[in-house]
Amino acid sequence: MPWLRQLEFAFEQAATAVATEQTVFVGQALRLPNLGTATDAVALQCPGCDAELEKIARDLLRVHGATRIARELRVEWNSRLKTAAGRADYRQKLISLNPLLFEHPAEIDRTLRHELAHLLAQFRAGRRRVLPHAEEWQEACRDLGIADEKRCHNLPFPVSERARRFLYKCPNCQRDFPHTRRIKRAVACLACCRAHNGGEFDSRFRLKLICHVERSRDISYRSQSNRRSKAQQ
Repeated sequence: MPWLRQLEFAFEQAATAVATEQTVFVGQALRLPNLGTATDAVALQCPGCDAELEKIARDLLRVHGATRIARELRVEWNSRLKTAAGRADYRQKLISLNPLLFEHPAEIDRTLRHELAHLLAQFRAGRRRVLPHAEEWQEACRDLGIADEKRCHNLPFPVSERARRFLYKCPNCQRDFPHTRRIKRAVACLACCRAHNGGEFDSRFRLKLICHVERSRDISYRSQSNRRSKAQQ
C-alpha cells in the first residue's frame, strides 16, 4: 500500500475511534434512547410531543386524503392551556393538548379528533378560510368518527377570569367576538365578508373593540379605593 494511502487509512481509523468514544460518552452521560427512527429524533427535540398520538393523527389524515399535512403534523402536550382542552394551529400543523386530560383519559382521543377536524376542514378548503365550527368542521368531525361533537367541552377545568378579557363586535351583524388578547392586526367578521364580499377582507366588517373587562374592573377598584381614602380623611 502506498505511503500516502496508508496515512489516509490511519487518519480514517483515528477519526472513527474518536467519534465512537464521543458517542458512547454522550449516551452514557445523558442516557439517550436508541434513536432508531426519525420520529424518535423529533420527540427528543420536542419534549412535549407525543409520538403515539402523532402517529394516530397522521394515519387519520392520510385515510382522508390529507397526506401533505400529515407529514408535517405535530402533537404536543402544552401546560399553557388552562380552560381549553386542545388547540389546533393550521399554519404550524400543530395540535396542542391540555395535560389536564390525563385526569380524563377517555376524552383524549375525542379531543385529538376534535382538533384534527379543524386541520382537515381547512386543508379541504384550501386558501379559503373557514369558520372554526362551521359546516366544514362538522363534516370533518363526521369523517373522523365524532359526528355528535360539540363546539365546547364540558370537562371540569378551572375557569380563568382572564380567559375573555377583550370583547370585539362586528359593526354589521353585531356578533360578539371575545378574545383573550388584544387584536393587533385588521380582522373582519368572516361571516359578513363571505356573505357580502365573496369571502375577501372588507374593512366595513372590521371588528371593533367594545370593552376590556380587566381594565374596567381595575378602574372600578381604583374608584372605590379613592372614595374610601377620601372618606377616611
